[in-house]
Amino acid sequence: MQIAMSSLKMGNLLRWHMQRRLLSAAEPPRQAARKEGHESYGSVDYWREGRTAHVMLNRPDRLNAIDAQLPFQLQSAIQRANWDDEVTFSSPTDGGSVHAVLLYGAGKAFCAGYDLKTFAEERDDGIDSNTTEEEMPRYTNQEMPWDPSLDYQFMWSATQAYMEIWRSNKPVVAKIKRVAIGGGSDIALACDVTFIETTAKIGYPPSTIWGCPTSAFWYYRLGMEKAKRILFTGEILSGEKAARIGLIGEAVPPDQIDQTVDEFMERLGTVPKNQLWYHKTVTNQAVEAAGLLSAQRLSTIFDGMSRHSPEGVMFQKRCVDVGFKKTVKERDCGKETVWSHLPRQTTGGGTKKQ
Repeated sequence: MQIAMSSLKMGNLLRWHMQRRLLSAAEPPRQAARKEGHESYGSVDYWREGRTAHVMLNRPDRLNAIDAQLPFQLQSAIQRANWDDEVTFSSPTDGGSVHAVLLYGAGKAFCAGYDLKTFAEERDDGIDSNTTEEEMPRYTNQEMPWDPSLDYQFMWSATQAYMEIWRSNKPVVAKIKRVAIGGGSDIALACDVTFIETTAKIGYPPSTIWGCPTSAFWYYRLGMEKAKRILFTGEILSGEKAARIGLIGEAVPPDQIDQTVDEFMERLGTVPKNQLWYHKTVTNQAVEAAGLLSAQRLSTIFDGMSRHSPEGVMFQKRCVDVGFKKTVKERDCGKETVWSHLPRQTTGGGTKKQ
């Protein structure tokens, strides 16, 4: 018995040292705590309340739109939650450790997608080995001829940062308010359980021009025809419809969503962490066996192609000329635009009608 207890203590000690090493490598220096275990990663905040880890996208002035740093800050916060365990040598129980993660946006919105003010209104003026993280939009917005490998380098890294949600041993629950558009839907659909306001909007409107959803979750959540129909047209769904067709788990009236989600998180806190892990892992394995990761690679390649096609280049030029807000309205109006029927230049210098 004494040997067994010594082994248990040694195992806890080794685990504690491993946690500290991983956290020190993955995290910025600790900030002054405002809440239990509070961490600030820049555009993403983290703290713990009871057995729930809170991960909050924190760019409310831009509706929590994605800049070049946010994907990787989100990744660090999810990693933090997975190591946030209070295990003591005298009582090796899970105590107040995190059982599940709640992901949402600061203010009144979840995430408005990639910040087109940064990614679409700026032009590339050259990329080299000294390119900084702040200059990452250049990878996805290159002058022609473009280098697909540079585009893929950034977009695959961002997609895999979102997939930290998918890989998390602890369930991640999304609370979606107001909007989850474009890249914001990539983040939301990676979550294990999703709640959305009935009046909120979710969709991937860049599917009609200048984008392809790199997370590729639409088919796996909706099936073949529904996924195609929405992506063909760039339809933006209400929260009510998104839940009704199975894209999102549950739609809740805006005045009830906080309470509903809090009650669900409390329920998860009563289930042993290992049980949550078993079920998440088996379900995710089934989806991965159906080709999710291969679909993500292909979608990420096509995403880069869509932004550097003749139509994509014209869309980006339009953003520069008149601003992204007007250009996005033109994209989403469902009517003919300047990029709808571009002629193709043949090798002989002629044009080919489409």
